[in-house]
Amino acid sequence: MRVLGVDPGLTRCGIGVVEGVAGRPLTMLGVGVVRTPADADIGHRLVAIERGVEEWLDAHRPELVAVERVFSQHNVRTVMGTAQASAVAMLCAARRGLPVALHTPSEVKAAVTGSGRADKAQVGAMVTRLLRLDAPPKPADAADALALAICHIWRAPAQNRLQQAVAAHHAMKGRTA
Repeated sequence: MRVLGVDPGLTRCGIGVVEGVAGRPLTMLGVGVVRTPADADIGHRLVAIERGVEEWLDAHRPELVAVERVFSQHNVRTVMGTAQASAVAMLCAARRGLPVALHTPSEVKAAVTGSGRADKAQVGAMVTRLLRLDAPPKPADAADALALAICHIWRAPAQNRLQQAVAAHHAMKGRTA
């Protein structure tokens, strides 16, 4: 499975591509950040993020896009920008017919480090170890994007089994009604 992870942000949108399956060593295929100037018009910033995401989709042809689920923050401006960047990534994936998975920050931290309260340094250190890199990807947004992809690869088999079980349950209910 090849997953494009997106850590959404208006100024720095982290992007990373990981390939592999749960239970086997994973491979990083690319990591980077799409940057936009803080003083630019919001529309131009969103277009720049779209172009950046599209370039990564063209270059790496992922099977799925994993995006950090936007959560409530105290700073409304920050959460709005994060939500807008997140929507751009989801739109780019949907336009290509690619499934999108959303994962919360604590879900990603727990999957990668074992603790939902891990800090950015711990996430970066585990991403470095899990992908057998020489150093943690910089900035942290890039490491977070890789962590999202890793989280999805590891959690996808369980999520698929759960979805199949729910579908089978509904199919059985439909036959008995």
